[in-house]
Amino acid sequence: MSKNIVVIGAGVAGLTTALLLSRIPGYKIVVAAKHMAGDYDIEYASPWAGANYMPVSVHDTDAAEWDRKTWVPLEDLARNHPEAGVHFQECEIHSRSKDVGSATATWFAELLSPNPWFKDVVPNFRSLPKNTLNPGIDSATVFTSVCINTAIYLPWLVSQCLKNGVVFKRAVFNHILDATSVLPQVHLVVNCTGLMASTLGGVEDKSVIPARGQIVIVRNDAGKMLDISGTDDGEDEACYVMTRAAGGGTILGGSYQKGNWESQPDPNLAVRIMKRAVEMCPSLTGGKGIEHLDIIRHGVGLRPVREGGTRIAKERMGDVWIVHNYGAGGAGYQSSYGCAQAAVDLVQDAFSRAKL
Repeated sequence: MSKNIVVIGAGVAGLTTALLLSRIPGYKIVVAAKHMAGDYDIEYASPWAGANYMPVSVHDTDAAEWDRKTWVPLEDLARNHPEAGVHFQECEIHSRSKDVGSATATWFAELLSPNPWFKDVVPNFRSLPKNTLNPGIDSATVFTSVCINTAIYLPWLVSQCLKNGVVFKRAVFNHILDATSVLPQVHLVVNCTGLMASTLGGVEDKSVIPARGQIVIVRNDAGKMLDISGTDDGEDEACYVMTRAAGGGTILGGSYQKGNWESQPDPNLAVRIMKRAVEMCPSLTGGKGIEHLDIIRHGVGLRPVREGGTRIAKERMGDVWIVHNYGAGGAGYQSSYGCAQAAVDLVQDAFSRAKL
């Protein structure tokens, strides 16, 4: 008899978990979610992401292992499956000594390291000579990364799930056990609700908070991915540039505003974002000002940050096993396959325990 599984949430965590589960014989999977690929809603973080592979996880932690295990599938997609909307891109990480101790530099500590754990994971990792750096930049590293066009990638994940028999349903749940009503019998629920884990009954994890990110998407091509250790405009503001695959435009960011639920773009922040991006990456406008940026749209997304890190755990609730996979914050894509596999391992463990 097949095991019936309901995955709550259709962001990158829910879709990747459903995809890996769908490859296991004997599972019937339903993805039930309020928001689906193609939606743009402030509660639904995944469409707003850049998205890329720039690990900020600390060496010898679960988070680093999840990031490590995600690189191989992302590399395979970029190399062999262009229809997924993932492409290789050279990534430069710039560091300023004056940012040491700031919120952004602390968050990026591993990424900024001249000897990070992921140097042996990504291709072509190296330090850049000091004489090649712009004024004010004290050190820099470069490596081959990937950038993901979320408008293509999320529907691609859905298509792969559908090909494997996964069913998708729109649903809104007040309590996690409400998901057991999706099928006549549900054996296990996977909770991939992201930010909404803070309000979902039966979970109500108050350590999950938004970290507001604001971006400007432009038609200008940066030619590479860039990030820097901090800005002069405030600790909760950041500067990064990345060009999405398959004509997805270039993302200019950004901000990391914890606890801020504001869904509308701040025009003044947008101007600061564009000015910082053009200064860091003059090739965007050929050395000209922000008036030469060709804007597609402005966007705001809320990273589902969980104090203490991503929660991947299982628990018994009534007669149903619950497996949690939420709270990855800004690492949702770059840890997606590692986190999903860890959740799948817990699903299999739960079913093995049920047999005993």
